[in-house]
Amino acid sequence: MTDTTVSGAGLRRSGRVAEAGVLWFLALVTAAALAVDAFVHADLAPGYDGVTADVSQGDLFRIEAAAAALAALVVLVWHRRPAAWAFAFLVAAGGVFAVMLYRYVDVGSLGPLPNMYEPIWYPEKTASVIAEAVGAGTALLGLVLAWRFRHRRVAAA
Repeated sequence: MTDTTVSGAGLRRSGRVAEAGVLWFLALVTAAALAVDAFVHADLAPGYDGVTADVSQGDLFRIEAAAAALAALVVLVWHRRPAAWAFAFLVAAGGVFAVMLYRYVDVGSLGPLPNMYEPIWYPEKTASVIAEAVGAGTALLGLVLAWRFRHRRVAAA
């Protein structure tokens, strides 16, 4: 008869491999969503340079593109760290919030920010908000899992 028992160490190792695989998959999806967000904002930025107060909407789009690109890189490199997921979530969720706010509410100018009210949908805007929503969802899941995995490892040590 063959012994089919698995040692505690073997279970812990296979658990860590599964955790790493889940976090890696979520990191790839999150980074892809953030890359779409970055591309769309960088592509649209020149067309919004004329919407200005102290800062132009084009400059804000460039800042969003840079933040999204950085968040994508950070979550790929440090996908085991909850802070990387928190940063990716804040960038993606902030993008969703901004799009929805300025789509449905005429906020007007806020300090140095221009009035960015735009009550229409067009393909690039739709692609951006979908990518941001997917990125926010996967980043939030990654944050929760990375935090749980980290605390489980600390408790087991």
